[in-house]
Amino acid sequence: MEFLVEKVGMSRTMDVPSIPVTLLKVLPAKVCEVSEDKNKNSLVAYSQGKQHNKAIEGKQKKFSLSKEFNKFASITTNNETVGDLDTSILSEAKLLRTTFNTKGRGFAGVVKRWGFAGGPGGHGHRMGRTTGSIGNAEYPGRVMKGKKMPGQYGNTTNSLRNDVVSFDEASGILVLKGSVSGPNGALGKIKVVKWIKQYYYQTHSPN
Repeated sequence: MEFLVEKVGMSRTMDVPSIPVTLLKVLPAKVCEVSEDKNKNSLVAYSQGKQHNKAIEGKQKKFSLSKEFNKFASITTNNETVGDLDTSILSEAKLLRTTFNTKGRGFAGVVKRWGFAGGPGGHGHRMGRTTGSIGNAEYPGRVMKGKKMPGQYGNTTNSLRNDVVSFDEASGILVLKGSVSGPNGALGKIKVVKWIKQYYYQTHSPN
């Protein structure tokens, strides 16, 4: 099952030793269409911003939605009928897969993007933070594919697996162990992960 969430921020538990956690807000959503095939996605509506146009107004009229539900997405749900999105499964979930976009840092050089050392800082050296040599002249006579060079850094989709610490169904606050990608306020998606042997051995290790 999948859910749309908003990243609130990070905190820690009051246990000893404390555990770093990430707080996520499960967005209230309305299920508009339910697929008869359980493997297919359902159409849900949620609220984000104040965008409104005739196309959105047409969908709101078709599915009898209020004006705040101005965004639509296709996700797998636990609902059998249209209405409020069922989040009860999160109370029993142990492991989730979070999908967010990483922070976009624009066009970056090799020192920031790949961690290159750069040239010496003193003694009149002129290399600075430049890339340096990117290949040979005679052979192979071209730049090899996958060469680490300056370019777009960040703003890529990243998925992680996080353990569930707690979930408050009343407020919709989900607490996950560890960190997730993206800045505070970013929108993402979570998916309930089925029980797997690897997760069992990680959580039940004798060491």
